[in-house]
Amino acid sequence: MAGERILVVDDEAAVRDVVAALLERSGFQPVTATGGLDALRIMQGDPAYDLVLSDIMMPGMDGLELLDQIGINHPGTPVVVCSAVHDIHGATNAFRRGAIDYLLKPFERAQLMKVVARGLEHSRYLRQNASYRENLEEMVSRRTEKLRTIMQDLERSYDITLEAMGDALDLRDAETEGHSRRVTAYTVALAREMGISSAELRIIARGAFLHDIGKIATPDRILLKPGKLDQAEMAIMREHCARGYDMVRKIPFLREASEIVYSHQERFDGHGYPRGLRGDEIPLGARIFALADTLDAITSDRPYRKGDSFESACAEIAKCSGKQFDPAVVEVFLRIPIARWNELRVETSRLSAEGLSSSLFRPDGI
Repeated sequence: MAGERILVVDDEAAVRDVVAALLERSGFQPVTATGGLDALRIMQGDPAYDLVLSDIMMPGMDGLELLDQIGINHPGTPVVVCSAVHDIHGATNAFRRGAIDYLLKPFERAQLMKVVARGLEHSRYLRQNASYRENLEEMVSRRTEKLRTIMQDLERSYDITLEAMGDALDLRDAETEGHSRRVTAYTVALAREMGISSAELRIIARGAFLHDIGKIATPDRILLKPGKLDQAEMAIMREHCARGYDMVRKIPFLREASEIVYSHQERFDGHGYPRGLRGDEIPLGARIFALADTLDAITSDRPYRKGDSFESACAEIAKCSGKQFDPAVVEVFLRIPIARWNELRVETSRLSAEGLSSSLFRPDGI
């Protein structure tokens, strides 16, 4: 990655200088801009930047307006937005307008480097894909295998943005931080043990990771309420399945995964929601996810209780076979050594800390 050019946009000189110094120390070539208009002026004369790292709240042209202008005048240039305001709606708006990642201020050097590495990886995949498109006719006849590789790389770049969206959701509910990554790892491991194909594994992994994306639309007074929800609040909370489905199904590469988002709260006995599906009416990926979700819920710490052991979780899941869970899925689950679930939990935390969690979406991942 050394030598790649990064445009740092921030109206605060101290922040610009610190970020530029950190990037330069890591071997990058940073250029600084004092705001959105200054950034556009610089890019007009010299557009060859591998990444733009921009603050959101700036006088004159803010970071969201800059996003729009870069999308129009410099399409393909990846933009990471930064903000000192803990605002899920601002993060979601930035992703809708083309940002590939979101960094919350103040940040540590390791966080900055992880986001920059992820953004530059995205940039390289986009350049590879653009280069491929320029020579499409010639390559179709002579390099079919190259096409497959490039499309896999582009798909992985989508998953990088997918993870960034999940991270933005985690910002909103710190109580369940890391839950989406762990439950995705558990779901993939169980699905692989059941003999699910590689293509289906990718779909299931994406659905598992995004299962709670509909909670973006849930009011904070309900989502973050410390006590028990009343009946009306519970009805609103339960809307997150349908809301998430409506959001995800509109994205072509997530259309199949949206069925898991829609059905992840269904029960095998038909007493779940939102549609009261029963048995095989529930998509297989959602039946697998339901078990993995409970495994993580039982074994994870919460403010009001300590997480229980994997042994206790296995006993509880076995007890709910045929009621909450598909007996066939439970049977396969109980064949897997308990040590494997401990390994997955540790490995998922390690990969996430090293910025390698996109392996969750690859069949050869954890």
